[in-house]
Amino acid sequence: MIKMKAILFDLDGTLLDRDASVRAFIASQYQRLQEHFEHIPKEKYMKRFIELDNRGYVWKDKVYADLVKEFGITTVTPEALLEDYKTEFRNHCVAFEGLYRTLEDLKSCNLKLGMITNGYGEFQLNNIKALGIEKFFDAILISEWEGIKKPDPNIFLRALQKLQVAPIESVFVGDHPLNDVEAAKSLGMIGVWKKDGAWGEAKADYTIEQLSEIPLIVKGESQ
Repeated sequence: MIKMKAILFDLDGTLLDRDASVRAFIASQYQRLQEHFEHIPKEKYMKRFIELDNRGYVWKDKVYADLVKEFGITTVTPEALLEDYKTEFRNHCVAFEGLYRTLEDLKSCNLKLGMITNGYGEFQLNNIKALGIEKFFDAILISEWEGIKKPDPNIFLRALQKLQVAPIESVFVGDHPLNDVEAAKSLGMIGVWKKDGAWGEAKADYTIEQLSEIPLIVKGESQ
């Protein structure tokens, strides 16, 4: 049995409860900028934002352009709304249950921790800092700054090189069946799927519902 030396994570939908964070942010934005949205019911505004956002796979410049057009918003621009998103989202980041205890448990086992997340560099780093977890990680790779993104195998290999571990000594935990789980497994890493019903099923080595399950998986793989 090969001893596991590193655990790598996705961010959104894995460590950061993005759905809860988005709901908290958009409710706050509506409230703070209510003078521009008075003709739109709050629930309708929130629902449409979430639909257009497509779980983060559509960047917010397009989301806000569509919202402004659809709702006939004339007193604030899509650019101003986007700036508000970039500035304020970090103040509404929600961690998944058990996040801090899990990271502490893994570090106490002398495991190296890495993170690979797609997205804009400064924005994602602000969210990581907002969660208070930057200190746990030995390597954090954000696609904009790396010039490549998941599921490109090179971003995984780059992270493993920074951690100085081999794929077979590593576990990757993520919520996306293809970008996270299958991409990691194709390199020989252990693929752990943090179950998310929105993505259907994943061909993972392990499926978890809680982050607290990860230390048990690591111990089992190392015995």
